[in-house]
Order: sequence, then C-alpha cells, then structure tokens
Amino acid sequence: MKNPRWSSRVLIRYALFQIPSLALLILILILAREWLNLQTWFFWGFIILWVAKDALLFPFVWRAYDREGPKDVHSLVGTEGIVEERLDPSGYIRVHGELWQAEVMGEAPPIEKGEAVWVRGIRGLTLLVQPMEGPSRK
Repeated sequence: MKNPRWSSRVLIRYALFQIPSLALLILILILAREWLNLQTWFFWGFIILWVAKDALLFPFVWRAYDREGPKDVHSLVGTEGIVEERLDPSGYIRVHGELWQAEVMGEAPPIEKGEAVWVRGIRGLTLLVQPMEGPSRK
C-alpha cells in the first residue's frame, strides 16, 4: 500500500488552525499572570509546552488537513482491502488505513478476518468486494 506523505501546505494549514487556541491560551495566561502573580518562566514554559503538544500531535492528525487526498469514494474501486470483521455477507474491511463497511458481491462464500479482498464497486457508502484468488494475490 502506498505511504502518503504530508506537504508544506498541510503543515501551514495545520499551524493556522492552531493559532486561535494558542491566542486564547496566551490571553488566559496574561489574565492569570495579573491576578495570580505567575512567574515569567511559568508563562513562557506553558506556551512552549502547548506548541510542543501541537507539534507532537501533527503526525497523527495531518491527514485531516490534507485537501489533496482522494476526493471521490469511487477512487477506491480496484484497490485492495483487508477484512477486519467477517464478511457474511457484510462486515468491515480496512482500505488505505480507513475502516469501511463492505459486502461480498454475488454468491461468494463468507470471507474471514485477515483475508485480502478487491474492491469491485460501491453502493452508497458500502464497498462491494470479492475475495482475492490465486495468482492475483500479492
């Protein structure tokens, strides 16, 4: 499976979305500093921890900020998935790291968890799949 990477556009978009929460935090810390007589090191330390938190979370959430990803669910047709919940005739499969409801096409026997399937069509938000067989298997 292809391993997508984030771009500088995604990083900038993520950083811009973090600005309002950082501004609110700074405002709260300024008010707290006035009322509670906070030390300067605490003020700046808390801001640095807040920015570090955002930096640490970025690798886990960057896909949500990527507008360049597949825009059409039909782009999944022809891709490979792994069964996460037995398909008899429906269940769940994982495609490109996402969990999708799936249904076995035609009169195929149930497909067990962990087996590979091909996405052959789509009905609504349900993927229509067939088991991978013989030489077409990777």
